[in-house]
Amino acid sequence: MLTMYSTPWCGYCHRLKSQLDREGIAYDVIDIEQDPKAAEYVMSVNGGNQTVPTMRFDDGSAMTNPSIVQVKEHLAALSA
Repeated sequence: MLTMYSTPWCGYCHRLKSQLDREGIAYDVIDIEQDPKAAEYVMSVNGGNQTVPTMRFDDGSAMTNPSIVQVKEHLAALSA
């Protein structure tokens, strides 16, 4: 399952959620302000920064603030 690490106030997160919904791509959302372990994960893949949206894919790879095109391309590459 695709996981989005987010915050309630993140405009980029809201935009990407809307785009994922329009494309019919399933994902889970984890609020890093409510989940300290999630915040630690986000910092571990973003040089110590709590940058959102951070996407984690089934293979363990991550993307920070990706476009919907980047997410779709990465998902396609993983399923190939």
